[in-house]
Amino acid sequence: MQDWARRLSAIGRVQCFDYDYQTQRRRRPDFLPQLMTAHRRALATSRRPGEQVFLVGKSMGGRVGCHVALEEKINGLVCFGYPLCGGGDRARMRDEVLRSLDTPVLFVQGTCDPLCPLDLLDAVRNEMKAPNSLHLVDGGDHSLRVSKRQLAARSETQEEVDGRIAGVISEFVRQIAGNTNPGSAA
Repeated sequence: MQDWARRLSAIGRVQCFDYDYQTQRRRRPDFLPQLMTAHRRALATSRRPGEQVFLVGKSMGGRVGCHVALEEKINGLVCFGYPLCGGGDRARMRDEVLRSLDTPVLFVQGTCDPLCPLDLLDAVRNEMKAPNSLHLVDGGDHSLRVSKRQLAARSETQEEVDGRIAGVISEFVRQIAGNTNPGSAA
């Protein structure tokens, strides 16, 4: 996410953080309530009065950000590689939080992401009450990386793919912020 923090800083102020299990070098993530507490703590320390806030997270960070948005005033969410299916198991859907959201969401998904089958995401998105949009990364995996073979066949680089993603995020923020100071992304 450090590379994305650099890219997103062109859109607004960015505050990164690590969950407690990461700083303690544990492999197993904390339970959802602990993850949410860490997320809210980072939000509280970075939030400035009157500033618009967009939570941006990769995989679990995006999912936790969605849970936080149910309890905190957030202007928008950007989910990189949302882990819709726990462990890639289509029977273990993580969609309840998405259906409960009111906060606008931009999903950035790789077309080859086993944790988020696009047919299931389409069905959930159609049932969400929150405004939501989807940017597909053709050939992208769960980390939005496209294979070197596919990139070569298309005569493009991962940097160009990532630049398009950044442009989509910028437009999403601009639309929600109404062309005012977009504030920060946490």
